[in-house]
Amino acid sequence: MPTPARVVFLPEADEPLAVERVDLPDPSDFQVVVRQFASGICHSQLHQMHNPRNGDQILGHEATGEVIKIGSQVTNVQVGDIVFVTWVPRSPDTATREVDAIVVERPNGRTATTRNVFTWADTTIADEKYIVKVPQDTRRDVTSIIGCAVLTGSGAVYNTAAVREGDSVVIFGVGGVGLSAVVAASVVNANPIIAVDLDDEKLEFAKRFGATHGVNASGGDAIEQIHALTQGEGLTSFGEPISGADFAFDCIGREVTMGQILRAVRPGILGAETGGTAVLVGVPQSGVTFSEVDMRGMLINEKKYIGSIGGSCHPDRDFPMFLAWADDGALDLDAMVTERFTIGQINEATTALEHGEIFGRAIMEFDD
Repeated sequence: MPTPARVVFLPEADEPLAVERVDLPDPSDFQVVVRQFASGICHSQLHQMHNPRNGDQILGHEATGEVIKIGSQVTNVQVGDIVFVTWVPRSPDTATREVDAIVVERPNGRTATTRNVFTWADTTIADEKYIVKVPQDTRRDVTSIIGCAVLTGSGAVYNTAAVREGDSVVIFGVGGVGLSAVVAASVVNANPIIAVDLDDEKLEFAKRFGATHGVNASGGDAIEQIHALTQGEGLTSFGEPISGADFAFDCIGREVTMGQILRAVRPGILGAETGGTAVLVGVPQSGVTFSEVDMRGMLINEKKYIGSIGGSCHPDRDFPMFLAWADDGALDLDAMVTERFTIGQINEATTALEHGEIFGRAIMEFDD
């Protein structure tokens, strides 16, 4: 029996997002139907809205909800379980299994699709590989950002880069993903933790999550300020000053920041230690490339440039850890979620996000 749902649709044409009532099909063998409490509103969806597309789309990829239906082959959850919906396969053994396509029919007869999940809806249907069971007493609202913002930012620091106590860290962009990166750096006792942004209020806000310094890139050369904050003694064998961070994270994905993170990390010392690591976390806009790499400098200073997608996370393994951080107060989700919208306010929400008016992370809440 179909399940009624309110779903946000992104039309193929250049039109506003539309909220429509539809019927979701019954789950196939490995699918799960989830009644959702809240969904994160991620900056990545702006890319989808602005990039060319073939056909209508359904959006969103992080949410908290309750299972209301399961397919015949689903074993990891049961009806009544509280779950996170995420876009990263929950465990390595599910990662390569092909999934049934998600297709939702609109009232006008058009169909809309998604790559893996959609959470801008009060009810969703997804393959069980993207559904993670959590404790029944898990918060229903602010935890919805764990499935992308926290996973991506904290995972980049904790998993991809494996930052350790005493490492120096620079984080470019302190929205929801960047703040989550700050939290993970604080959890492992990195020092210093330097936040870089264009707004003094956002930089002060980042200190609530563990940033030790703020660098306003609109008020001077950000790279010079970073090197001044991480100044060491002496020179390398190639005459380079020993300054810069052990790790620099780009949580924005713009051409300028993609270049800055490599210049923000320290050089290596020949015969002693390798240089710092630049980590690309933010998703670049379609068509954005980065070609201005000083390859000789990267070679002789043994710097590393790597990417982090989904924070290198295994959600089954990592989500309990993030929830423990929240319980301990290290991950202050209440402070990180700075705006709340209803499903009917989705166009207002995406406009605010695009204009940089969301300090931390915004969520969409659904009626009971």
